[in-house]
Amino acid sequence: MDPVDQALLRTLTPGVLGILVRRGADFAAAEDAVQDALLEAVRVWPDDRPRDPKAWLITVAWRRFLDATRSDAARRRREDLVDEEPVPGPVPGTDDTLRLYFLCAHPSLTPSSAVALTLRAVGGLTTRQIAQAYLVPEATMAQRISRAKRTVSGVRFDQPGDVATVLRVLYLVFNEGYSGDVDLAAEAIRLTRQLAAAIDHPEVAGLLALMLLHQARRAARTAPDGSLVPLAEQDRGRWDTGLIAEGVGILQTALSRDRLGEFQAQAAIAALHADAPTAEETDWVQIVEWYDELARLTDSPVVRLNRAVAVGEADGPRAGLAALAALDDSLPRHTAVAAYLHERDGDPETAARLYAEAARKAPNTAERDHLTRQAARLNARRRG
Repeated sequence: MDPVDQALLRTLTPGVLGILVRRGADFAAAEDAVQDALLEAVRVWPDDRPRDPKAWLITVAWRRFLDATRSDAARRRREDLVDEEPVPGPVPGTDDTLRLYFLCAHPSLTPSSAVALTLRAVGGLTTRQIAQAYLVPEATMAQRISRAKRTVSGVRFDQPGDVATVLRVLYLVFNEGYSGDVDLAAEAIRLTRQLAAAIDHPEVAGLLALMLLHQARRAARTAPDGSLVPLAEQDRGRWDTGLIAEGVGILQTALSRDRLGEFQAQAAIAALHADAPTAEETDWVQIVEWYDELARLTDSPVVRLNRAVAVGEADGPRAGLAALAALDDSLPRHTAVAAYLHERDGDPETAARLYAEAARKAPNTAERDHLTRQAARLNARRRG
Protein backbone atom coordinates (compact mmCIF):
# COMPACT_ATOMS: atom_id res chain seq x y z
CA MET A 1 0.00 0.00 0.00
CA ASP A 2 1.12 3.54 -0.78
CA PRO A 3 2.75 5.27 2.27
CA VAL A 4 0.29 8.17 1.86
CA ASP A 5 -2.64 5.76 2.23
CA GLN A 6 -0.97 4.14 5.25
CA ALA A 7 -0.69 7.55 6.91
CA LEU A 8 -4.31 8.31 5.98
CA LEU A 9 -5.50 5.09 7.63
CA ARG A 10 -3.69 6.01 10.86
CA THR A 11 -5.30 9.46 10.77
CA LEU A 12 -8.82 8.16 10.15
CA THR A 13 -8.77 5.29 12.66
CA PRO A 14 -9.68 7.28 15.84
CA GLY A 15 -12.64 8.98 14.19
CA VAL A 16 -14.00 5.69 12.82
CA LEU A 17 -13.59 4.04 16.21
CA GLY A 18 -15.40 6.93 17.90
CA ILE A 19 -18.35 6.67 15.52
CA LEU A 20 -18.76 2.95 16.21
CA VAL A 21 -18.67 3.55 19.98
CA ARG A 22 -21.25 6.32 19.71
CA ARG A 23 -23.51 4.05 17.67
CA GLY A 24 -23.64 1.48 20.47
CA ALA A 25 -20.64 -0.80 19.97
CA ASP A 26 -18.71 -1.66 23.11
CA PHE A 27 -15.12 -0.53 22.85
CA ALA A 28 -13.40 -3.92 22.49
CA ALA A 29 -15.79 -5.06 19.72
CA ALA A 30 -15.47 -1.71 17.96
CA GLU A 31 -11.69 -1.89 18.07
CA ASP A 32 -11.73 -5.40 16.59
CA ALA A 33 -14.11 -4.28 13.83
CA VAL A 34 -11.94 -1.28 12.94
CA GLN A 35 -8.83 -3.47 12.81
CA ASP A 36 -10.65 -5.81 10.41
CA ALA A 37 -11.63 -2.84 8.25
CA LEU A 38 -8.02 -1.62 8.16
CA LEU A 39 -6.85 -5.04 6.99
CA GLU A 40 -9.52 -4.99 4.28
CA ALA A 41 -8.34 -1.53 3.20
CA VAL A 42 -4.76 -2.77 2.89
CA ARG A 43 -6.05 -5.56 0.65
CA VAL A 44 -8.49 -3.56 -1.50
CA TRP A 45 -7.25 0.04 -1.75
CA PRO A 46 -4.15 -0.54 -3.94
CA ASP A 47 -6.46 -1.68 -6.78
CA ASP A 48 -9.69 0.16 -5.95
CA ARG A 49 -9.23 3.20 -3.72
CA PRO A 50 -12.58 4.64 -2.52
CA ARG A 51 -13.51 8.25 -3.28
CA ASP A 52 -14.47 8.78 0.39
CA PRO A 53 -12.00 6.73 2.47
CA LYS A 54 -13.57 7.59 5.83
CA ALA A 55 -17.09 6.63 4.76
CA TRP A 56 -15.70 3.39 3.32
CA LEU A 57 -13.94 2.53 6.59
CA ILE A 58 -17.03 3.31 8.67
CA THR A 59 -19.24 1.14 6.46
CA VAL A 60 -16.85 -1.82 6.42
CA ALA A 61 -16.12 -1.59 10.16
CA TRP A 62 -19.82 -1.35 10.99
CA ARG A 63 -20.59 -4.40 8.89
CA ARG A 64 -17.77 -6.32 10.60
CA PHE A 65 -19.25 -5.31 13.95
CA LEU A 66 -22.71 -6.46 12.87
CA ASP A 67 -21.34 -9.77 11.64
CA ALA A 68 -19.73 -10.37 15.02
CA THR A 69 -22.86 -9.27 16.90
CA ARG A 70 -25.45 -11.31 15.00
CA SER A 71 -24.37 -14.63 16.51
CA ASP A 72 -25.26 -13.69 20.09
CA ALA A 73 -27.52 -10.59 20.00
CA ALA A 74 -31.32 -10.62 20.07
CA ARG A 75 -33.12 -10.27 16.71
CA ARG A 76 -34.70 -6.98 17.74
CA ARG A 77 -31.36 -5.45 18.60
CA ARG A 78 -29.86 -6.76 15.37
CA GLU A 79 -32.61 -5.16 13.31
CA ASP A 80 -32.14 -1.87 15.15
CA LEU A 81 -28.41 -1.89 14.44
CA VAL A 82 -28.94 -2.67 10.76
CA ASP A 83 -31.35 0.27 10.49
CA GLU A 84 -28.62 2.49 11.91
CA GLU A 85 -26.02 1.52 9.29
CA PRO A 86 -24.54 4.74 7.88
CA VAL A 87 -25.49 5.59 4.33
CA PRO A 88 -22.78 6.09 1.69
CA GLY A 89 -21.53 9.60 1.15
CA PRO A 90 -19.44 12.26 2.91
CA VAL A 91 -19.07 11.92 6.67
CA PRO A 92 -18.81 14.92 9.03
CA GLY A 93 -15.23 15.52 10.12
CA THR A 94 -15.88 15.22 13.86
CA ASP A 95 -12.64 14.58 15.77
CA ASP A 96 -13.23 12.05 18.52
CA THR A 97 -9.59 11.25 19.16
CA LEU A 98 -9.10 13.13 22.44
CA ARG A 99 -12.43 11.85 23.76
CA LEU A 100 -11.34 8.30 22.97
CA TYR A 101 -8.10 8.82 24.86
CA PHE A 102 -10.13 9.65 27.97
CA LEU A 103 -12.49 6.75 27.43
CA CYS A 104 -9.58 4.31 27.21
CA ALA A 105 -8.33 5.66 30.56
CA HIS A 106 -11.36 4.00 32.16
CA PRO A 107 -11.47 3.61 35.97
CA SER A 108 -11.92 -0.16 35.57
CA LEU A 109 -8.39 -0.39 34.14
CA THR A 110 -5.05 0.07 35.85
CA PRO A 111 -3.13 3.07 34.49
CA SER A 112 -0.58 0.84 32.73
CA SER A 113 -3.30 -1.22 31.06
CA ALA A 114 -5.20 1.90 30.03
CA VAL A 115 -2.10 3.36 28.42
CA ALA A 116 -1.33 0.13 26.58
CA LEU A 117 -4.90 -0.23 25.29
CA THR A 118 -5.02 3.36 24.07
CA LEU A 119 -1.70 3.13 22.28
CA ARG A 120 -2.88 -0.02 20.52
CA ALA A 121 -6.48 0.94 19.74
CA VAL A 122 -6.26 4.69 19.16
CA GLY A 123 -2.58 5.53 18.73
CA GLY A 124 -2.01 2.89 16.06
CA LEU A 125 1.18 1.48 17.63
CA THR A 126 2.05 -2.20 17.38
CA THR A 127 2.32 -4.41 20.44
CA ARG A 128 6.09 -4.54 19.93
CA GLN A 129 6.38 -0.74 19.87
CA ILE A 130 4.33 -0.45 23.06
CA ALA A 131 6.43 -3.13 24.76
CA GLN A 132 9.60 -1.21 23.89
CA ALA A 133 8.12 1.98 25.34
CA TYR A 134 7.33 0.12 28.57
CA LEU A 135 10.64 -1.81 28.69
CA VAL A 136 8.82 -5.18 28.92
CA PRO A 137 8.81 -8.29 26.68
CA GLU A 138 6.38 -8.25 23.75
CA ALA A 139 4.53 -11.32 25.09
CA THR A 140 3.93 -9.58 28.42
CA MET A 141 2.50 -6.54 26.67
CA ALA A 142 0.27 -8.68 24.44
CA GLN A 143 -1.23 -10.30 27.54
CA ARG A 144 -1.73 -6.90 29.18
CA ILE A 145 -3.59 -5.53 26.15
CA SER A 146 -5.75 -8.66 25.91
CA ARG A 147 -6.71 -8.39 29.57
CA ALA A 148 -7.55 -4.71 29.14
CA LYS A 149 -9.82 -5.47 26.18
CA ARG A 150 -11.60 -8.20 28.14
CA THR A 151 -12.04 -5.83 31.10
CA VAL A 152 -13.69 -3.08 29.09
CA SER A 153 -15.75 -5.38 26.89
CA GLY A 154 -19.38 -4.47 27.50
CA VAL A 155 -18.54 -1.71 29.99
CA ARG A 156 -20.41 1.56 29.61
CA PHE A 157 -17.94 4.35 28.95
CA ASP A 158 -19.63 7.00 31.07
CA GLN A 159 -16.73 7.40 33.53
CA PRO A 160 -13.76 8.77 31.60
CA GLY A 161 -10.32 8.30 33.06
CA ASP A 162 -8.00 10.79 34.70
CA VAL A 163 -5.73 13.37 33.16
CA ALA A 164 -2.50 11.72 34.35
CA THR A 165 -3.19 8.56 32.36
CA VAL A 166 -4.12 10.52 29.23
CA LEU A 167 -0.91 12.53 29.53
CA ARG A 168 1.13 9.34 29.81
CA VAL A 169 -0.47 8.04 26.62
CA LEU A 170 0.14 11.28 24.73
CA TYR A 171 3.76 11.32 25.90
CA LEU A 172 4.42 7.77 24.70
CA VAL A 173 2.69 8.41 21.38
CA PHE A 174 4.85 11.52 20.88
CA ASN A 175 8.03 9.61 21.70
CA GLU A 176 7.16 6.85 19.26
CA GLY A 177 6.33 9.39 16.59
CA TYR A 178 9.54 11.32 17.30
CA SER A 179 12.00 8.45 17.20
CA GLY A 180 10.24 5.33 15.93
CA ASP A 181 8.73 3.93 12.77
CA VAL A 182 5.35 5.69 12.88
CA ASP A 183 5.19 9.49 12.64
CA LEU A 184 2.71 10.43 15.35
CA ALA A 185 4.53 13.39 16.90
CA ALA A 186 2.47 16.09 15.20
CA GLU A 187 -0.76 14.32 16.15
CA ALA A 188 0.33 14.08 19.80
CA ILE A 189 1.13 17.81 19.84
CA ARG A 190 -2.22 18.64 18.25
CA LEU A 191 -4.13 16.65 20.87
CA THR A 192 -2.10 18.08 23.74
CA ARG A 193 -2.86 21.59 22.48
CA GLN A 194 -6.55 20.67 22.52
CA LEU A 195 -6.25 19.35 26.06
CA ALA A 196 -4.35 22.46 27.22
CA ALA A 197 -7.09 24.66 25.77
CA ALA A 198 -9.81 22.61 27.48
CA ILE A 199 -8.42 22.29 31.02
CA ASP A 200 -6.20 24.41 33.25
CA HIS A 201 -3.57 21.94 34.49
CA PRO A 202 0.16 22.67 34.97
CA GLU A 203 1.24 19.18 33.90
CA VAL A 204 -0.72 19.46 30.65
CA ALA A 205 1.17 22.68 30.02
CA GLY A 206 4.41 20.97 31.03
CA LEU A 207 3.85 18.16 28.55
CA LEU A 208 3.00 20.57 25.74
CA ALA A 209 6.15 22.58 26.48
CA LEU A 210 8.24 19.40 26.48
CA MET A 211 6.83 18.28 23.14
CA LEU A 212 7.41 21.68 21.53
CA LEU A 213 11.00 21.89 22.78
CA HIS A 214 11.82 18.42 21.46
CA GLN A 215 10.01 19.05 18.18
CA ALA A 216 12.04 22.24 17.75
CA ARG A 217 15.20 20.14 17.40
CA ARG A 218 13.72 17.56 15.07
CA ALA A 219 15.17 18.87 11.80
CA ALA A 220 18.69 18.74 13.23
CA ARG A 221 18.45 15.22 14.68
CA THR A 222 19.27 13.44 11.42
CA ALA A 223 21.80 13.98 8.65
CA PRO A 224 20.78 14.01 4.95
CA ASP A 225 21.58 10.29 4.74
CA GLY A 226 19.19 9.57 7.63
CA SER A 227 21.87 8.92 10.24
CA LEU A 228 21.40 10.18 13.81
CA VAL A 229 23.14 13.38 14.87
CA PRO A 230 23.89 13.52 18.64
CA LEU A 231 22.68 16.59 20.51
CA ALA A 232 26.21 17.96 20.99
CA GLU A 233 26.87 17.81 17.22
CA GLN A 234 23.58 19.23 15.98
CA ASP A 235 23.48 22.41 13.91
CA ARG A 236 21.65 24.68 16.33
CA GLY A 237 20.89 27.07 13.51
CA ARG A 238 18.38 24.47 12.30
CA TRP A 239 16.47 24.48 15.56
CA ASP A 240 13.03 26.08 15.36
CA THR A 241 13.35 29.20 17.51
CA GLY A 242 9.61 29.87 17.31
CA LEU A 243 8.76 26.50 18.87
CA ILE A 244 11.49 27.01 21.49
CA ALA A 245 10.12 30.42 22.47
CA GLU A 246 6.58 29.05 22.68
CA GLY A 247 7.67 26.04 24.73
CA VAL A 248 9.73 28.11 27.16
CA GLY A 249 6.86 30.59 27.63
CA ILE A 250 4.36 27.82 28.37
CA LEU A 251 6.82 26.19 30.78
CA GLN A 252 7.53 29.41 32.69
CA THR A 253 3.81 29.96 33.22
CA ALA A 254 3.36 26.39 34.47
CA LEU A 255 6.36 26.55 36.84
CA SER A 256 5.12 29.81 38.33
CA ARG A 257 2.16 27.92 39.79
CA ASP A 258 4.53 25.94 42.05
CA ARG A 259 2.88 22.57 41.35
CA LEU A 260 5.89 20.74 39.92
CA GLY A 261 5.34 17.49 38.05
CA GLU A 262 7.51 15.19 35.98
CA PHE A 263 6.62 16.73 32.61
CA GLN A 264 7.47 20.21 33.82
CA ALA A 265 10.82 18.91 35.12
CA GLN A 266 11.57 17.22 31.79
CA ALA A 267 10.62 20.37 29.94
CA ALA A 268 12.96 22.40 32.17
CA ILE A 269 15.84 20.11 31.15
CA ALA A 270 14.92 20.47 27.48
CA ALA A 271 14.72 24.25 27.89
CA LEU A 272 18.26 24.38 29.32
CA HIS A 273 19.56 22.50 26.29
CA ALA A 274 17.62 24.83 23.98
CA ASP A 275 18.95 27.91 25.79
CA ALA A 276 22.64 27.02 25.30
CA PRO A 277 24.17 28.75 22.24
CA THR A 278 26.67 25.86 21.94
CA ALA A 279 26.97 22.40 23.47
CA GLU A 280 29.96 23.59 25.51
CA GLU A 281 27.88 26.33 27.12
CA THR A 282 25.18 23.96 28.37
CA ASP A 283 24.43 24.47 32.08
CA TRP A 284 25.01 20.85 33.11
CA VAL A 285 25.07 21.63 36.82
CA GLN A 286 21.52 22.94 36.67
CA ILE A 287 20.49 20.00 34.46
CA VAL A 288 21.74 17.59 37.13
CA GLU A 289 19.65 19.45 39.70
CA TRP A 290 16.56 19.04 37.53
CA TYR A 291 17.32 15.34 37.09
CA ASP A 292 17.47 15.07 40.88
CA GLU A 293 13.98 16.58 41.03
CA LEU A 294 12.78 14.27 38.27
CA ALA A 295 14.21 11.20 40.01
CA ARG A 296 12.45 12.25 43.21
CA LEU A 297 9.16 12.55 41.35
CA THR A 298 9.38 9.34 39.32
CA ASP A 299 12.01 7.01 40.79
CA SER A 300 12.55 5.93 37.17
CA PRO A 301 15.68 3.95 36.21
CA VAL A 302 15.65 5.66 32.80
CA VAL A 303 15.78 9.06 34.54
CA ARG A 304 18.72 7.87 36.64
CA LEU A 305 20.48 6.67 33.50
CA ASN A 306 20.09 10.08 31.87
CA ARG A 307 21.21 11.68 35.13
CA ALA A 308 24.45 9.67 34.95
CA VAL A 309 25.20 11.25 31.57
CA ALA A 310 24.53 14.73 32.99
CA VAL A 311 26.75 14.02 36.01
CA GLY A 312 29.49 12.93 33.60
CA GLU A 313 29.23 16.29 31.85
CA ALA A 314 28.99 18.38 35.01
CA ASP A 315 31.52 16.61 37.25
CA GLY A 316 33.62 14.57 34.84
CA PRO A 317 33.29 11.12 33.22
CA ARG A 318 34.46 9.18 36.30
CA ALA A 319 31.69 10.73 38.36
CA GLY A 320 29.29 9.73 35.61
CA LEU A 321 30.61 6.16 35.60
CA ALA A 322 30.20 6.01 39.37
CA ALA A 323 26.55 7.07 39.02
CA LEU A 324 26.11 4.52 36.25
CA ALA A 325 27.56 1.72 38.37
CA ALA A 326 24.63 2.02 40.77
CA LEU A 327 22.18 1.08 37.99
CA ASP A 328 21.15 -2.30 36.56
CA ASP A 329 23.34 -2.97 33.51
CA SER A 330 20.42 -4.66 31.73
CA LEU A 331 18.68 -1.28 31.45
CA PRO A 332 18.16 -0.30 27.78
CA ARG A 333 20.93 2.01 26.52
CA HIS A 334 23.01 1.38 29.67
CA THR A 335 25.82 -0.02 27.51
CA ALA A 336 25.73 2.95 25.13
CA VAL A 337 26.02 5.39 28.04
CA ALA A 338 28.92 3.39 29.47
CA ALA A 339 30.66 3.51 26.09
CA TYR A 340 30.29 7.29 25.87
CA LEU A 341 31.58 7.88 29.40
CA HIS A 342 34.57 5.54 28.90
CA GLU A 343 35.46 7.39 25.71
CA ARG A 344 35.36 10.71 27.54
CA ASP A 345 37.50 9.16 30.28
CA GLY A 346 40.25 8.39 27.74
CA ASP A 347 39.65 4.64 27.35
CA PRO A 348 38.91 4.18 23.62
CA GLU A 349 39.47 0.41 23.65
CA THR A 350 36.74 -0.22 26.25
CA ALA A 351 34.52 2.40 24.61
CA ALA A 352 34.80 0.76 21.17
CA ARG A 353 33.92 -2.66 22.61
CA LEU A 354 30.92 -1.23 24.45
CA TYR A 355 29.70 0.74 21.42
CA ALA A 356 29.72 -2.48 19.38
CA GLU A 357 27.88 -4.31 22.14
CA ALA A 358 25.32 -1.51 22.43
CA ALA A 359 24.76 -1.61 18.65
CA ARG A 360 23.72 -5.25 18.89
CA LYS A 361 21.10 -4.29 21.49
CA ALA A 362 19.82 -1.17 19.71
CA PRO A 363 16.00 -0.91 19.44
CA ASN A 364 16.00 0.54 15.92
CA THR A 365 18.13 0.66 12.78
CA ALA A 366 19.15 4.32 13.04
CA GLU A 367 20.48 3.90 16.58
CA ARG A 368 22.23 0.65 15.68
CA ASP A 369 23.99 2.27 12.73
CA HIS A 370 25.04 5.27 14.83
CA LEU A 371 26.57 3.07 17.54
CA THR A 372 28.29 0.89 14.93
CA ARG A 373 29.89 4.00 13.41
CA GLN A 374 31.05 5.13 16.83
CA ALA A 375 32.78 1.79 17.40
CA ALA A 376 34.34 1.86 13.93
CA ARG A 377 35.58 5.43 14.46
CA LEU A 378 37.41 4.51 17.67
CA ASN A 379 38.83 1.30 16.22
CA ALA A 380 40.14 3.17 13.16
CA ARG A 381 41.73 5.79 15.42
CA ARG A 382 43.47 3.09 17.47
CA ARG A 383 44.80 1.34 14.35
CA GLY A 384 45.93 4.65 12.89
